[in-house]
Amino acid sequence: MALSGKVTIEIGIQTPATEFFNLFGKQLHDVQHVTDTVHEGKLHHGDDWHSPDSVKHWTYLIDGKVTTCKENIEALDEENKLITYNLFEGDVGQHYKTFKITLQVIDKEDGGAIAKWTIEYAKNDENVEPPYGYWKYLNKVTKDSDLHLVSA
Repeated sequence: MALSGKVTIEIGIQTPATEFFNLFGKQLHDVQHVTDTVHEGKLHHGDDWHSPDSVKHWTYLIDGKVTTCKENIEALDEENKLITYNLFEGDVGQHYKTFKITLQVIDKEDGGAIAKWTIEYAKNDENVEPPYGYWKYLNKVTKDSDLHLVSA
């Protein structure tokens, strides 16, 4: 059984790519007010939510269970609308040596965009399941965020 993996999901959205990317790249603190899947996000360390040395503490639902982690931004590329989050400690750290989530938002020619999420992980041992619940989580957060931005 493989201890590491990488999974990509693509979700069509109505929101233009720049606007959707800005929610996750420049207004991350607002995500907790957009979806009921995120219970709380708070700045744990640093001066702002979006610098690479800032650490946030998150509480959210995965498979109906309250889950916690800390997170920092590993990479932010505004030109390509790409952001990589490094998740660690908390429940994530108990199961995974490394856990990274990358979002890239790509405009579609006919309007709207594609939110492309990639999860890269390395499990602590072979008894840990792949992070299937995160696929559902990212799908829900994406759809809730899209609905919020379209109706704003």
